[in-house]
Amino acid sequence: MPISTPRLILASSSPYRRELLSRLRLPFEAISPNVDETPRDNEPPAALALRLSVDKAMAIATQQPGCIVIGSDQVATIDGNPIGKPGDFSRAQAQLRMLAGQTVEFHSALAVTDGQRVEKADVVTQCRFRPLSEVAIDAYLRAEAPFDTAGSAKAESLGIALMEYIRSDDPTAIIGLPLITLTRMLATFGLDPLTHAQPAGQAT
Repeated sequence: MPISTPRLILASSSPYRRELLSRLRLPFEAISPNVDETPRDNEPPAALALRLSVDKAMAIATQQPGCIVIGSDQVATIDGNPIGKPGDFSRAQAQLRMLAGQTVEFHSALAVTDGQRVEKADVVTQCRFRPLSEVAIDAYLRAEAPFDTAGSAKAESLGIALMEYIRSDDPTAIIGLPLITLTRMLATFGLDPLTHAQPAGQAT
């Protein structure tokens, strides 16, 4: 018989994070947190991502006492400067021109809380973009339309073809939810996916 599973909430509206968390086969709910994401004065991008992951988790934990809540946020940086989501074709085109041949750091921040204790981490992924021609950039953008993704590259899809290499301790971090780190964190709250996972097709 499966071990009784504490109520788990993902503090996010991201379909990418929902898909990633579902891989652990734990029943969970996704609730979008109402958090102001405005950076503080002189706040480094990595610190912003870590703070927002905690703020998101705590916002839902306050509303839903007794639950285990996951918060996450991701920023992409080049030379310490943030890279946002392009929003449209022309901005994505400009981003990829800038990033071609460069190394981008993705900070995938993660927080888990039960409303009392908070575990948090910043998982860094280095992505080296290969040199890109205008033809390659335009073809990629028309095929993928990655306008809701920082850096205009979906590494979980065709965007992998833009890369020379990706280096990280956690291959899921680049998609937005570092599952290796998350598994370790959840276990400290008594929710080890290996002992609480449901059979395939049953977790919701």
